[in-house]
Amino acid sequence: EHDFVPDVHDAGPSVGRAVRMRRRFPDADAVVFGHSHIPLHEEWEGFAIFNPGSPTERRRAPSHTMGIATVENKRVTFELLTLD
Repeated sequence: EHDFVPDVHDAGPSVGRAVRMRRRFPDADAVVFGHSHIPLHEEWEGFAIFNPGSPTERRRAPSHTMGIATVENKRVTFELLTLD
């Protein structure tokens, strides 16, 4: 069984983001967020943060991207796909 909470639009400044998101969501295995359109995948002490970027507006990112999240055996994994 997995509990999902609403996604996070803006995870704040990049410095300390993983620690901050872990404190905000202490029972979560991962946080998916957006806003910047800049792809990011970090793991820290068994906790993941993931921004899939954007397939339409890359803004400052070098490429258009999107993400795939897979839940298997009670574990979530992320894959970042570059589209161009």
